[in-house]
Amino acid sequence: MFISRLKNLPVLDVAGDQLGRVRDVIVQRRVDGRPPRVKGLLVELFARHRIFISMARVRNVDPTQIVISGVLNTRRFERRDSEILVIDDLFDQSAQRTDQQTPAVVFDVAMQTTRVHEWELSEVAIRESRPRAFGRRGHVTILDWDEVRISGFDATFQGTDHLLAEFEDMKAADVARELHNMTPERRAEVAAALDDVKLADALEELPEEEQVQLIQGLDPERAADVLEEMDPDDAADLIGELAPEVAERLLNRMEPEEAKDVRRLLIYEDFTAGGMMTPEPVILAPDATVAEALAKVRDAELTPALACMVYVCRSPLETPTGRYVGGVHFQRLLREPPSTLVSALLDSDLEPLQAETKLHVVSRYFATYNLVNAPVLDADRRLLGAVTVDDVLDHVLPPDWRGTQLDALSAQTNLGSRRSRGRSVSRG
Repeated sequence: MFISRLKNLPVLDVAGDQLGRVRDVIVQRRVDGRPPRVKGLLVELFARHRIFISMARVRNVDPTQIVISGVLNTRRFERRDSEILVIDDLFDQSAQRTDQQTPAVVFDVAMQTTRVHEWELSEVAIRESRPRAFGRRGHVTILDWDEVRISGFDATFQGTDHLLAEFEDMKAADVARELHNMTPERRAEVAAALDDVKLADALEELPEEEQVQLIQGLDPERAADVLEEMDPDDAADLIGELAPEVAERLLNRMEPEEAKDVRRLLIYEDFTAGGMMTPEPVILAPDATVAEALAKVRDAELTPALACMVYVCRSPLETPTGRYVGGVHFQRLLREPPSTLVSALLDSDLEPLQAETKLHVVSRYFATYNLVNAPVLDADRRLLGAVTVDDVLDHVLPPDWRGTQLDALSAQTNLGSRRSRGRSVSRG
C-alpha cells in the first residue's frame, strides 16, 4: 500500500468510533541493507494533538479506514533521533536508481506486511527531475526499495542509531544481553532511544537490579508507558521492587485499565499462584466455537505459553470473570470441526489452582501434569488469571539467574566471535 493513500485516513477503534486521522508513517532503519521496519502511525486526534500508534495494534488497513485495538496511549508524540517520518522526511527527497545516474525525486513510498501486524517499506515511486523548460512533469517509475538510493537516507549511520538498527531484528533476550554488557551510563542512553515495546521486552529479560536502575532513570511519563507495554505480572514484579512512593507515582501515570491489572497482582504474596499469574489469559464464553477459539489463539501478541490453553467462563469475560466452566487445550481445538462448541471439549481432569497456592505446590503440579499453562481461581470459582511455565521457572530459579544467564550468553558469543576470527586468519 502506498503511504500517500494512508494520509488523512480515519482511524477507528474496534467499536467503529473514530479516534483521529493518519498524518504520517514512522519507520526505523535496519542494518545490512534491509528495508526499514514500519514502527507505527502518527495519528492526529482532535485539537491537533498527535500520538503514536504501534503497528502491533493495527487490525485492518483498507483504502477507506484503519482499525486499531487495545488501549490508546494519548501521550503526545515526541520524535526520537532514530525515527524517520516517511511523508515529512522522504517525500520529494532527491533520489537515484542504483543502475542509472538520472536525477529524480521520491514521489511516493509503499509498505507491505511481512508477518501478522509487521510491516516494512517495500517500493519507491520516483519521478524524473526535468528542467522547467521541458514543461511536462517527469515520468514516474515504481522500483523495489533496494533499487533506489535516497539522498541522506543511505548515509552511513553510526553510534546509537546503528545500534538501534541492529536491535530491530534481535530477540528480547539478545537485546537484554547487549544492555547488560553496557556501562550504566551507556545503558541509560540507549534505553532512552529505544521504543517503548522493545525496551519493555528487554526489561523483562534483565536482572531485577538493572530493571530498577533503568526504570528509575526514565522520565516518569515514559516509565509509565514502558510499564504498560510489559506483561502485567512482570510489571507488577518490577513495581514491587521500587520504593512505595515511586511505585505509586508510576501507577498513577499509567492508563487506568493497565494500572488496575498491576494493582490486582500486587495484593498477592510473592511465590504464590496469584503473585505469579497473568490476568490476561484467553477467555471465551460457553457458546463460542472452535473457529472463534482458534482465531483468538492466533493473535501474534500472545506468548506460546498463553496461547496453548483457552478458558471457558460465564460473563463477564474479563478477569475476575463469572463462574469458571473449564479449559480446553490448543491441540484439542486443532482436532475438532470449526463449528463445535468449546464447552463440549472441556478437560475435566485439569484441577484449577487457588490464588494462595504456594510456589512449591505449583511447581510440583506443573511437573506432575506436564502443563504449560494452568488456571487460577478465587473462592467463588471465578477465573483470576493463569500461571504459565515460564512464570514458574522465573520463581524457581535463583534470584540472580538472569544476570548469570546473560553473562554466559555473552561469553559464548565472544568465544564464537574469536573462533570465527581465528578461522579467517588461518584461511589467509
